[in-house]
Amino acid sequence: MTTQMKPIRSFLFVPGNKPTWIEKSINSRADALILDLEDSVPPPQKAEAREIVRSKLTWLAEQKQRVWVRINRSAHLYDFEDILAIVSPVVEGIVISKPCGPEDIHTVSSMLAEAEFRAGVEVGHTKVIPLLETARSLQLAYEIAQHERVPAIVGATAKNADVARALKTVWSLDGRETQYLKSRIVMAARAASKLPIGGVWQQVHDLDGLKVSSANDRQLGMSGELVLHPSNVEIVNRTYSPAEEEVAFYRGMIDALDKAQAEGRASCIYDGEHIDIAHAKTAREIIELAQSFNG
Repeated sequence: MTTQMKPIRSFLFVPGNKPTWIEKSINSRADALILDLEDSVPPPQKAEAREIVRSKLTWLAEQKQRVWVRINRSAHLYDFEDILAIVSPVVEGIVISKPCGPEDIHTVSSMLAEAEFRAGVEVGHTKVIPLLETARSLQLAYEIAQHERVPAIVGATAKNADVARALKTVWSLDGRETQYLKSRIVMAARAASKLPIGGVWQQVHDLDGLKVSSANDRQLGMSGELVLHPSNVEIVNRTYSPAEEEVAFYRGMIDALDKAQAEGRASCIYDGEHIDIAHAKTAREIIELAQSFNG
């Protein structure tokens, strides 16, 4: 089932127990924030972080900042206290870690429905972005992506993190060991008419490495990625945005084909390439994507 979401190039993680960091994060120009209640918050501070995040939601909405919240898992479910605290008209959705499969998406969807009903929020408003970090969830990526609450799935391949441990891969600078995994995420997401999200670049001060990694992910078909540090946002946003020269090239392509069609031809040569209506459709999509980030 299709769940439309305005594209997001950069999801910046912000620890939920750091109110000053949350306030400063709006200056990063990240397309969306992920206020984190999970791994970046020490266990003794979980309850406090929940209240801090809850207290900042209205303010962030006033700043026109798109907001997601990563919640914790409990022993058998996802944390219902987290869900009750953050369900709100100003929160786009939740990010969940390590779903085992589609059944976990159905479970968290039911929990969200109950929380939405209690909060007077339209049932179905709160979306779910799953981080596919187990072998089984990666195998079932398409089935997970099909859920109506899921607008995107994440195939994050951080060095020596959950995915690497699950698949027993060995990290390399060129990311060769992740190519198949990322391609699976892209295929599953696109087949379900959802967005594929990549990342995470852990070497946050290696900006040249980030440029290469992000460019590789975009080439594979990713639409954006998770970001760990504000200094990485600009590079990620630029990578996933069509450049001005790219937009100009595709505008010229559309003009060339329009001219050919006016002359009774279905194709033409543009900049040395044979193009037809399929290429014009691609061109229009790229121009529309650029406009969505500038609007």
